[in-house]
Amino acid sequence: MDIWSWFTDGVAAFDAWGAGLIGATPWLVLWSIIKILIIALPIIICVAFLTLWERRMIGYMHVRRGPNRVGPGGLLQPFADVFKLLTKEVIVPEKSNKVLYILAPVMTLLPALAAWAVIPFGPETVLANINAGLLYVMAITSLGVYGVIIAGWSSNSKYPFLGAMRASAQMISYELGMGVVLVTVLLVSGTLNMNGIVQGQLSGWFADRGLTFLSWNWLPLLPLFVVYVISTVAETCRHPFDVVEGESEIVAGHMVEYSGMGFAMFFLAEYANMILLSAMASIMFLGGWSSPLDFAPFTWVPGWLWLGLKTFFVVSFFIWFRASFPRYRYDQIMRLGWKIFLPLTGVWFLIVAIWMQTPFNIWK
Repeated sequence: MDIWSWFTDGVAAFDAWGAGLIGATPWLVLWSIIKILIIALPIIICVAFLTLWERRMIGYMHVRRGPNRVGPGGLLQPFADVFKLLTKEVIVPEKSNKVLYILAPVMTLLPALAAWAVIPFGPETVLANINAGLLYVMAITSLGVYGVIIAGWSSNSKYPFLGAMRASAQMISYELGMGVVLVTVLLVSGTLNMNGIVQGQLSGWFADRGLTFLSWNWLPLLPLFVVYVISTVAETCRHPFDVVEGESEIVAGHMVEYSGMGFAMFFLAEYANMILLSAMASIMFLGGWSSPLDFAPFTWVPGWLWLGLKTFFVVSFFIWFRASFPRYRYDQIMRLGWKIFLPLTGVWFLIVAIWMQTPFNIWK
């Protein structure tokens, strides 16, 4: 019996013991909360250390040192940043809508964390293995734009309002292209279940010969994979699509009037979305929790670690883009989304649909 099977058997036994001890319904609620914390707390820690990795990677690319003073090798820098933000004064504008002003950062962060409920970390390791998992992710992540709009409007200032309008227009524009990409993945997978999408990439001529990575969707859907990665960068308003926070124009966009932890929560949401969308790219195009080669020692590595490594690989593209490319103008960003990505994904969707009706269908 491998380590993962031992762990899942132990969880099942613990579940049965708890249900018998305090009753099925209270235990179900308590156990669900425990599982949510088991997923949410590591994600929050990963978000904190992603800021450190970003600064160190950019420093390496610029031939300079990143954070290296706080703790050994700078490893405690994220905790120092959190402490600094916690101790900063929170200033609420006098003329703002105070309830919505305080609620906006929460509305931006929560969808980025709630979407992890359907992300599979292994064949049987998922908080909610629902059949409409992909639809759930599309629906829950689209709610983040409401937090941005509310933040700009509730601040009762023209600069946050303009930044919120710019951010929401950009996010909605690139969500359309991403939506067509997700529909194409649904077409070839034949299921909305996230585990089913991964399982669909584990069969085929290459997978039967142990070369699983050549059966993943990244190869036949390579143009859509590229579009998806670039669209996620624009969706999260990251450089070179970060005109929402263009220092030469409207400073911090919808976050102009925020300080302290309110300001920090918007950045936490940005980095949490980076990790979430990178994990989605890993599941839809890179085989999710599956190993790239179906023989030892690759099969010894647990699925959650493979998913983590693939997510780390994709999220590093966000940092590479930031260190390499100049900022786009806003009209260039909108033109790219509407006139290039949306038609391109639509055409490729039709090509795949026709491809699947031919004798050369590789997804049978």
